[in-house]
Amino acid sequence: MKKILIMSTGGTFNKIYDPIKGEFIIDVESQALNEIAKKWLCEFEIMNLIGKDSLDMTNHDRLELLATINQSEYHHILIVHGTDTMDVTAEYLADADIEKCIVLTGAMVPYSVDPVEATANLCSAYGYLNALNKEGVFIAMNGMMGTYDQIKKDRFKGKFTTL
Repeated sequence: MKKILIMSTGGTFNKIYDPIKGEFIIDVESQALNEIAKKWLCEFEIMNLIGKDSLDMTNHDRLELLATINQSEYHHILIVHGTDTMDVTAEYLADADIEKCIVLTGAMVPYSVDPVEATANLCSAYGYLNALNKEGVFIAMNGMMGTYDQIKKDRFKGKFTTL
């Protein structure tokens, strides 16, 4: 089993309902990931950073993500990211020519609302990362897995598809 770092940047995956504000907010402590992790037999480290909806992410946030990846001792990294700009971040990381294996995943529905899709995407991404034997930037969403430029969000169908 590979030593894997899971980086949580926020996104719908981590949204929880705040009854005071009356809206969904990003859980910056990633309770969803911790809930899933405690049920798994394998070990991995979870790192929380950025804590934003992907529509609010900036290139400065992506630079912070890239710097954290470059400084990490981990070679295999799974990034939980919002789906709206997952492709932008993936391309940003790929253009940086990182010599690591990185898989991005997320959820269209918050784990707190319905844990099935978020859990399935995380498990698929985790398994895919373990099976990959090459460096690069990949996406694993809705049962689709491939390089970042092969998997895209189809906004009309409401799911990710291959090109």
